[in-house]
Amino acid sequence: MLKSLITSETRIKLLLRFFLNPNNHAYLRQLSKEFNESSNGIRVELNRLVESEILQISQSGNNKLYSANRNHPLFSEIRNIVLKSTGIENVISEIIRKIGELQKAFIRGDYAKGIDSGLIELVLVGNVLNKQEIERVRSKTENLIQRKISVLTLTNEEFLKLENNFKKETTFDLL
Repeated sequence: MLKSLITSETRIKLLLRFFLNPNNHAYLRQLSKEFNESSNGIRVELNRLVESEILQISQSGNNKLYSANRNHPLFSEIRNIVLKSTGIENVISEIIRKIGELQKAFIRGDYAKGIDSGLIELVLVGNVLNKQEIERVRSKTENLIQRKISVLTLTNEEFLKLENNFKKETTFDLL
């Protein structure tokens, strides 16, 4: 979907990187290594996004640290477009609506870092979750969004035991 609107592959990667999880921030060299692209091409796109105030820069020593500008008037709309283009929004709303008493839901792994790797790692926490419905929706949604979805379901007690491990990872809450 984004490819039909935005012709620059690098710009799409940057929007995904910073708007899938707006808590993300990155350095130019980090992005160059992550995208396996030259720093010059990435720098050009970063400058354009900073110039339009979609991204913001902060200094960290001698390095520039880039992040999404949450104060931009189109921040919510850009984030919604990015989420819709990856299909995460559909997955979450469909699963949450039909599975039972969900206490917590969050994304971990590459998508939490803002990387569209093709695998969405979804963690669902609740004591009465309909696992058959989760599997049905997961399977149906995978075909629609053409991405793999890994769902980890935990009871509240199981989550409490693993909570410290999740705190060490990059995650973003959905519920």
